[in-house]
Amino acid sequence: MSDTHIVPEVFTYPRRTQRPGSLQLGLGVLIVLLAPVSGAHFNPVVSAADALLSRRPGTGLPARELMVYLPAQVAGGIGGAVLANAMFATPTAISTTDRATPATFLAEIVATAGLVLLIMGLTRTGRPAPVIATAVGAYIGAAYWFTSSTSFANPAVTIGRIFTDTFAGIAPTSVLPFLAAQLIGAGTAITLTVVLFPQSRQSVNDPLAD
Repeated sequence: MSDTHIVPEVFTYPRRTQRPGSLQLGLGVLIVLLAPVSGAHFNPVVSAADALLSRRPGTGLPARELMVYLPAQVAGGIGGAVLANAMFATPTAISTTDRATPATFLAEIVATAGLVLLIMGLTRTGRPAPVIATAVGAYIGAAYWFTSSTSFANPAVTIGRIFTDTFAGIAPTSVLPFLAAQLIGAGTAITLTVVLFPQSRQSVNDPLAD
């Protein structure tokens, strides 16, 4: 294969050849492990959707706890990036990787909408934590490949990845478009959840159960 076929792929999808298997497996394990502790709330838009959709049924994440979870999630995203830098002997630095384009904006809407809808749908139909963990891990692994943005789909992760100037990072100038896309995606998923899963049969074993 000539370089003319290789170079665009490298620059458009940095390190896309690295398989996301470790990400999806690790995420699934963490969901199962931490579901009994904190509901496995790693994602601010998922937590916000859970709090909003659960106001009437009286289940899910209470609003007062959401206000505590949000800064903790962002701090966790930043801390995770710093820890990853340290494990791979990479200096912590502000990313210079520009990612915001119309294509990645749309991709983040799709990725986030799919993730939030998946979690809300499985939770509201009473699926147990291992099922949700498997489904979420599989979705994240697939979305890494079928979206041009590599499926950040998480505001805390997006902010955290500012602090790694590697192929995984995102420049500060690209963060606001990504966050806006994620909020739009979450809003879309909330609407679809109400339409598709109007009745909540949330299991006490689910990651998002209160």
